[in-house]
Amino acid sequence: MKRYSVIFLLFLFCCILFCSSSQNPKVLIVTELGDIKVEIFEKKAPVTAKNFLKYVDNNLFEGAYFYRVVTMDNQPDNDIKIEVIQGGINPEKKDKRFPPIKHETTDMTGILHKNGVISMARNEPGTATSEFFICIGDQPELDFGGKRNPDEQGFAAFGKVIEGMDVVKKIQKQHAEGQFLNPKIKIMNIIRVK
Repeated sequence: MKRYSVIFLLFLFCCILFCSSSQNPKVLIVTELGDIKVEIFEKKAPVTAKNFLKYVDNNLFEGAYFYRVVTMDNQPDNDIKIEVIQGGINPEKKDKRFPPIKHETTDMTGILHKNGVISMARNEPGTATSEFFICIGDQPELDFGGKRNPDEQGFAAFGKVIEGMDVVKKIQKQHAEGQFLNPKIKIMNIIRVK
């Protein structure tokens, strides 16, 4: 009987170890309007997640900003409308940016641009560095095959807000000139949390 207890305890320990090591990392985006907690899908989007976490771990989001909001009302020249808030490192730290990363499409990762999903901003595929955005509502036109960009490659999603969508929406409602917040919303830092 004692032998089975030891085997059971060993099995239980292995299960706990496996479960805790397979959890996705989480980060806290600390802003002047409140905190946003994000789960990072490291296994589904390894290139993009690793890049974002490298900025977090090197403290490069300290003093960053949310500087852009896209609403239904401020994109009159776009046939395909989206709703997001966009942020990134302080422009004074732009020389500390890491090299651009390979583009991981939603077709590769399976992470679609649903409400609360965080994704990398980019120009051409393979140009993403430090700028990111959070979706407000489902945004399928930002997925692979979507029509927001002429290349139809979409954007590289890598995580999702798990707490603080009220803060995301509050940021989206701040005063903007066109799509640019005035004043910008300060990000005190982005840090890893449990």
